[in-house]
Amino acid sequence: MSEATIRPARAQDAPAVVALRALVYPYLVRGVVSTRRMIAEPPPGEGWAGWVAEADGQIVGWVSAFRNTQTSTPGVGEIALLHVHPEHRRQGAGTALFDTALGHLRTLGTTQVLIHARTESLPFAQRHGFTPSREMRYSALDLDPAPPMPEPPPGVRLRAIAGLDAHQVHRVDAEASRDEPGDVPTDSLDFELWQHECWDNPGLDRKASTVAEVGGELVALSLVKRDGDRMWTDFTGTLPAYRGRGLARLTKQAALHVAARRGVRTAYTSNDEANAPMLAVNARLGYRPVDSQWSCRRTLT
Repeated sequence: MSEATIRPARAQDAPAVVALRALVYPYLVRGVVSTRRMIAEPPPGEGWAGWVAEADGQIVGWVSAFRNTQTSTPGVGEIALLHVHPEHRRQGAGTALFDTALGHLRTLGTTQVLIHARTESLPFAQRHGFTPSREMRYSALDLDPAPPMPEPPPGVRLRAIAGLDAHQVHRVDAEASRDEPGDVPTDSLDFELWQHECWDNPGLDRKASTVAEVGGELVALSLVKRDGDRMWTDFTGTLPAYRGRGLARLTKQAALHVAARRGVRTAYTSNDEANAPMLAVNARLGYRPVDSQWSCRRTLT
């Protein structure tokens, strides 16, 4: 078995990248088409870059790094989804990928770095100067049979996002996520980035993604990204003034129902450990825990 080499990711790597991710993180959902687009057309303004580890002509590792432009906290960079095929671990590929990603963040002027690691990978993160911070919990829901379509209360209308104005949907997403628990606030989600990452994403299911409308105003939403018969709840949230009415659960259950009717068999989601309201919603909907990861922080000097 030859030593892995690190090189920039190419669009044609997408099938192998997705296959590797499915092996290591079976609960993460991003298909070949959207992965190819991510590599070929990175999000605007982030300085995003991705790399693969290659051995014997096979892709055995992946990492990406970017500037977090969705927060008002300055100088935040992220190293995302660093992973290596189980048969190629402990041979230096992970460290080489990490060093490459960290070097890229330094060129972007990053002063704080965030990374996520499973519990068994925390020693690796700690050896590289990171301190564990918060737990992210991943859950799955079997959608066969489909959950029932919920009946909205008087004055509430459920709508698919298909045919809606992108700016209206962005407003709900951006405002509802401002107080989402995390290491840094998600309080600067500009429209251009959101349009690229969400609205124009090939995996966005606009017929299953659901909003709640009250008095002609969009006030809650649940966004669905899918790959074949699997889906990922990209975000579920409610505008602050409308919370406490069950609208997050309403839109999420409706989105799950439509997705199931459209062929999705398994739904996945993640929540910060401090997001008690959404953890409760997921528990009521029947989600089961499948994994957890820890966010870890490091200051660059």
